Amino acid sequence: MSTQVKVPVLGESITEATLGQWLKKPGEAVAIDEPIASLETDKVAVEVPSPVAGIMGAYAVEEGATVNVGAVIGSIDAGTAVAAAPVAASAPTAAAAAVAPAVTTTAAPAAEAENSDLPLSPAVRRLVLELGIDPSKIKGTGKDGRLTKEDVVAAAKGAPAPSADATVTAAPTTQATGARQEERVKMTRLRQTIAKRLKSAQDTAALLTTFNDVDMSAVMEARATYKDLFEKKHGVRLGFMGFFTKAVALAARDVPSVNAKIEGDEIVYHNYLDVSVAVSAPNGLVVPVVRNADAMSFAQIEKAIGDFGAKAKAGTLTMDDMSGGTFTISNGGVFGSLMSTPIINPPQSAVLGLHRIEDRAVVRDGQVVVRPMMYVALSYDHRLIDGREAVTFLKIVKEAIEDPTRLLIDL
Repeated sequence: MSTQVKVPVLGESITEATLGQWLKKPGEAVAIDEPIASLETDKVAVEVPSPVAGIMGAYAVEEGATVNVGAVIGSIDAGTAVAAAPVAASAPTAAAAAVAPAVTTTAAPAAEAENSDLPLSPAVRRLVLELGIDPSKIKGTGKDGRLTKEDVVAAAKGAPAPSADATVTAAPTTQATGARQEERVKMTRLRQTIAKRLKSAQDTAALLTTFNDVDMSAVMEARATYKDLFEKKHGVRLGFMGFFTKAVALAARDVPSVNAKIEGDEIVYHNYLDVSVAVSAPNGLVVPVVRNADAMSFAQIEKAIGDFGAKAKAGTLTMDDMSGGTFTISNGGVFGSLMSTPIINPPQSAVLGLHRIEDRAVVRDGQVVVRPMMYVALSYDHRLIDGREAVTFLKIVKEAIEDPTRLLIDL
């Protein structure tokens, strides 16, 4: 007796996905609700759980195939792991790498990652390829011995430098002839959607960016004074995002157009602030949403952002996590960016870009002093937001950060 495995409902308006990877091979034992495959949509990567316990049956579709919601992708057979063990042992190892892109290079680490018999999640697979690590030589600490991102990073830190012999084996043609090689990798649905949305923003919106610089002395002093007590009480570290989110909420009350959007020939104003926080994920930049951020405490904001960061790294963000959003904060400073012009996340009309903090000489009361300074940038849709409004908004954010007391007295 077999039970069909179907593509689950993926969210509103999502009708299809790409089968990114099979996590179980035919003949392997499967527990109920255990992930057996991963799907990639235009927003997130999701795992398909097994509807019943049994033995993984035959695949109905191959990795890389486009599947519709409700389509049958495989089956779970009744039985035990013992009865199915010979099948698992004889199953073709090529099935795990069916979606692997064709490459012209013969680099050993990449080939080992793509042809490994180990079940790798999309996030782990990408990290293995980026770091050039052989997954078969890493002991997994995840469920059923599966590799986690932490396993791969730890192996990379402790991995010895490639030997001369390994180099010769990896690219003999390059050394012998000096030939240049290329690798073609199909874009994921998420990356394709990111490209389309950002290009659409450039083509549709009248984008403009205004800049300012912020003295971070007061916020840094507050963090140094209260960080231990804050973490002890709330179980989360006190970061900068809580201060900037609160400052944005304060500024949006005085300049509501920055927290609005255009729909047809109408302007939609929001009496709430849902902040999209740009975080880095293995497949690209994603923007989970902190809802009703204007009504949240510092601790609630920091906890929400911390949870989203962990889920993004693990590839477990859901559709609900990233739907909506009325304003975006992007922190390029964590990667060392000094200054940038962030691009809006449609249908939003503005995005605040944060950058790295560095000591710079500034003039205070006629004296040249050194202060920890940060450049901030507000990119906005000039169709809706005038230059005066954008500059005013950014000035309020600057003043609130330089004097956090304003956040308490709503000034």
